[in-house]
Amino acid sequence: MGKSSAILFGFIILFFNGNNLSANIFSNDTIPHSLSGDSTVFVPYYLDNDTIHIIAGEIVQVIIPEKEEKYHSPHRASMYSAIIPGAGQFYNKKYWKIPILYGGIGGVAYAISFNSERYNYYRGAYRDFIIRDPANKSYLEIIQGTVMTEERIYGDAQQWFRDYLNNSKNRFKRYRDISYAVMVFVYLINIIDASIDAHFYYFDMSDDLSFVIEPTYFHFNTDLGGAFGLSFRFTF
Repeated sequence: MGKSSAILFGFIILFFNGNNLSANIFSNDTIPHSLSGDSTVFVPYYLDNDTIHIIAGEIVQVIIPEKEEKYHSPHRASMYSAIIPGAGQFYNKKYWKIPILYGGIGGVAYAISFNSERYNYYRGAYRDFIIRDPANKSYLEIIQGTVMTEERIYGDAQQWFRDYLNNSKNRFKRYRDISYAVMVFVYLINIIDASIDAHFYYFDMSDDLSFVIEPTYFHFNTDLGGAFGLSFRFTF
């Protein structure tokens, strides 16, 4: 009799502890205190598996919704690269493209700086030669170390030197403008590349894809025998 009482008492304690545990799990506002009619409830993500709980004497099935996989957005990749060049490639996890991109940007930036500096130099020299201000003779730096002298550029070589300064000015101006155009092109390629990579982010390229060229012997069902040639085999 004493043993049966102890078992019954332990069952009562276990029952009340189970109710308290269930109440603690659903202590937030996600699940109402009273359940009527519907025995299926949704809970947040902090429960690992679908479980069965007893609440107020009713069996309640707890269904945990699956987390939605975050979609890899081509629009987001394009916007990232538009704001910061290379950010879209980082978003696509194509990290090896970032040094190449910034190497190209750095090269074009140097071309812009160099051609702009030479354009301004020849433009100033051409202006000083036309004005003939004795205090500003920057064009004399150009003829230093050459067979051309100041007397000649003011005499028989005047027209030639003037055309030389003007053509040099226009040439470096054209190179500078082309460098700016190339910079814009690199910027647009950066955005387009990020968008294309994002579109193919889920594309599964099989490891079995191969293209093999090998020598082979072709046997003909004639008296001619056969011939040697090349075999092209494409596997996917």
